[in-house]
Amino acid sequence: MLRAWNPGAVRAYLDGPALQLWRKAAQDGVLCDNLEATLDGVATLISGTGWGSDLDHEARKAARTRRVRSIAVLDNWVNYRERFVRGGEMVLPDEIWVVDEYAMAIAAAAFPSVTIRQKRDVYADEQLRGIAPPPDAGDAELLYLLEPARSNWSRCEPGEFQALRYFLERFTRLNLPPELVIRLRPHPSDDPAKYDEFLGSCGASRIVLDSGNLGASMSRARWVAGCQTYALTLALRSGRKVFCTLPPWAPPCTLPHAGLVHIKLIDT
Repeated sequence: MLRAWNPGAVRAYLDGPALQLWRKAAQDGVLCDNLEATLDGVATLISGTGWGSDLDHEARKAARTRRVRSIAVLDNWVNYRERFVRGGEMVLPDEIWVVDEYAMAIAAAAFPSVTIRQKRDVYADEQLRGIAPPPDAGDAELLYLLEPARSNWSRCEPGEFQALRYFLERFTRLNLPPELVIRLRPHPSDDPAKYDEFLGSCGASRIVLDSGNLGASMSRARWVAGCQTYALTLALRSGRKVFCTLPPWAPPCTLPHAGLVHIKLIDT
């Protein structure tokens, strides 16, 4: 999104994954080493809404004190009001940017007094340019997008493994080719060996671990499955049939997108 701006007009202060992405993209603009220097003399603040740090919250507080126009970006579909609270203190921006019509509706309901604008999802557009149309059924695979559930849903196994087993147990009910190759794509935050034991125990040669570029992996697939990772929305937009594998005992899926097939509803 920042690439569309005059590089000389952009001043950034980042940490964590955002800083790594900035450096990887060789983004033009001034990279500052503290919040105060970043806000000196600026007309507008654009901040994120992640959970990983308090930086965005502190930036919005400072912008309010300095009477700097504040814009926050919501690139998700859940826990909107909570994203603007730290230590019981809510700090809302002057304006919120969202990435699609689903987020627009949720944000408008959550923040009736804040200006909401829908912007083009530049990241999604870039990813979609690298994904080919769905292949013919005879040559296609299924891509399973893994992600940490960060909960065991009151059971004795991490949620991501429960969802994967639930999907494989109900595979025959999904009207898919019986010998379909299933590629398991670990989340970028996963340990590379996380699923080795599972693959060794499942005894199915057609279930393999995926690696490499997401666009190439999705281009081989006609079907995509997973819990609620953002990449499922890319699969929907690229014309794939997409399955949500959250089991009935897991919390509801946070993705509001039409076209997502919830396996647990097929069971009922």
